[in-house]
Amino acid sequence: MDAEELRTIQAPLKQRYRDDPGAALVTLRATGTLDDASVSCRVDTGRAMVEAGLHPATGGSGLQACSGDMLLQALVACAAVTLRAVSTALAIPIRRGDVRAEGDLDFRGTLGVDREVPVGFQRIRLEFALETDATAGQLAKLLQLTERYCVVLQTLRGGPVVDAEIRTGAQGAT
Repeated sequence: MDAEELRTIQAPLKQRYRDDPGAALVTLRATGTLDDASVSCRVDTGRAMVEAGLHPATGGSGLQACSGDMLLQALVACAAVTLRAVSTALAIPIRRGDVRAEGDLDFRGTLGVDREVPVGFQRIRLEFALETDATAGQLAKLLQLTERYCVVLQTLRGGPVVDAEIRTGAQGAT
């Protein structure tokens, strides 16, 4: 896909959202099913079922997906697609690229060993290794716009309001 093709695809969407801002609001959903016999959850990805479980640092076997890994994978996927869309729109040729995310966790917080240690990632690093002839200026603009438009990155940085509730009985069934 080149810049013109991308513009052609996105132009009617952008115009629709300008004309009707409410049309731009989309609710994404994820669902999971608890197993009654183990500390795991089957997550429907829309393409396949993934069984998520405890990380080995919290007593898991390592045979199931870890939700922390899945969060980093979502960041990599979003950042990679965003970078490719931005590079296409700016006509910055990228022959090949790898995207890597690493996150630091202190499991003392997760396991309640030390209440002063925060639960969750304390630092996340996102790295792009690109094969390109782009100039330093182009790469700086590419990174700036990728960071600006990457939904997962901005969500992690912004800390959205998250509401949680427990429902029981017939209310809880979906």
